[in-house]
Amino acid sequence: MKFLVIRFSSIGDVTQALSIPAHIKNTYQNATVDFLTKNEFKNLLTPSPYINQVWTIDKNLSFMNLCHLAIKISKNNYTHIYDSHNNLRSNLFYYLMSAPHKLQRPMMRLKRFLLLNFNKNFFQKPFSGQRDLLKPLEKWNIPFSLPSAPQLFIHPEEQLMAEKMIQKHSLKNFIVLVPSAAHLLKRWPIHSWQKLIELNQNKTFVILGGPADDFTKIFNTYTNVVNLTGQTSLIQSAAIIQKAHFVISNDTGMLHFAEQLGVRAIALMGPAPFGFPSRSTTKILERNLKCRPCSKHGQGPCTNLIYQECLTTISPEEVSHELQLLC
Repeated sequence: MKFLVIRFSSIGDVTQALSIPAHIKNTYQNATVDFLTKNEFKNLLTPSPYINQVWTIDKNLSFMNLCHLAIKISKNNYTHIYDSHNNLRSNLFYYLMSAPHKLQRPMMRLKRFLLLNFNKNFFQKPFSGQRDLLKPLEKWNIPFSLPSAPQLFIHPEEQLMAEKMIQKHSLKNFIVLVPSAAHLLKRWPIHSWQKLIELNQNKTFVILGGPADDFTKIFNTYTNVVNLTGQTSLIQSAAIIQKAHFVISNDTGMLHFAEQLGVRAIALMGPAPFGFPSRSTTKILERNLKCRPCSKHGQGPCTNLIYQECLTTISPEEVSHELQLLC
């Protein structure tokens, strides 16, 4: 049996999709599982012992080049193709490639429309990103269960680089903070992060973020904070999270790094419904408001009379209390 799994983005969804190969092999132990994704996520997937080969596409590939690649990949004679993305680009590969068994993750567009426009929720509760990726495989007689962590594996060279950075800053029992997110509405307020740090002066915090997250420079004045914003690659960030004692994160890709590495975490969940963590190692903090969710990815706009109430009412004291209980 030869499986091909398709998932192109985003970083959080690809990280959650890392559970799919192990889930397949839990039922079909002798199967081979290949993965098709964007080139930028290749290093996230190749170390996995459950993935035999990673195929990639460049985001600038023309329509004809995508068609040629689909034909090339199809020559591997896959018995099963699972389109876990189900967008225009993944559809192109799904329909051009032949296999005896083909499956697409249902988009449930009507349910999404009713949820986001009329606040009528017909989705299974609680929301779970990994469950929604794995449940469709029941059609192939693969019973639903969440493969145990870790499902994210890191190349030894990246682990070594992270270890050197940890040693450079003499970090021990540190807590990773992820104050950024792709959309502003998904970010816990910066002053709340500051207050959390001030409430826990006996703890060491490490800030992780991308090169564009220059707003985190406000943390540079704290003696118990090491700010690594823009200093690590995506995989190096994962390697640092792997070494962390705990993680506190907005609804973003690094939250799913922690989940798939089996690192305990607190998830600050705001306006978006579909990126919810799935493991018991993650404590979800959220507010049950009528306006939630307000958008598919958290891009807004905020329709609440109190701007961003879903996150602003999660107090630093509450997060600190949970941290004391869990850490």
